[in-house]
Amino acid sequence: MTDLIAKTGMDKRLAEIVGPVIEDMGFELVRLRLMGGQTPTLQIMAERPEGGIEVDECADISTAVSAVLDVEDPLVDAYTLEVSSPGIDRPLTRLKDFDTYEGYEAKLETAEMIDGRKRFRGVLAGIEGSEVLVNLDEGTIGLQFDWLTDAKLVMTDELIREMLKARKAAQVDETKYDAIETESAPDED
Repeated sequence: MTDLIAKTGMDKRLAEIVGPVIEDMGFELVRLRLMGGQTPTLQIMAERPEGGIEVDECADISTAVSAVLDVEDPLVDAYTLEVSSPGIDRPLTRLKDFDTYEGYEAKLETAEMIDGRKRFRGVLAGIEGSEVLVNLDEGTIGLQFDWLTDAKLVMTDELIREMLKARKAAQVDETKYDAIETESAPDED
């Protein structure tokens, strides 16, 4: 079984190089894309195994990945490195993602035509073996994970509410912040 983390041969090669670095830091590689342009951009999406990532953690990953790419030197030309979270309307790149986000609306695309279409939009209904289950207007269908070429969550009000609720529920480690000290003003007579 493959995944949708890296699509092209170069993406897969880069993922083999940076994936272990990211995992050693305690994160998971969600997606990697080398996108063309005048200056190509290497886009890396990562998150903690339980979900989420902070800006400073993205910076730490960027620093570590840059060092490894400088040594391995897989890219001949200059490029821009961009490390980010998957976002709210995140790509679904691993089979487990379809189970994790069961109950949310998603867009999926297959390589081949299935019942006359390649694009599907529906509510994720989990996984069964290597099949992704999707509730469509006409009923529930199962798509083999290996058939998929692209999949992502659809940004809905419900999804935004749930993500904000999860973010709010995340514990804040107050030991990372300085204590606020207050000074009382001297009494005036």
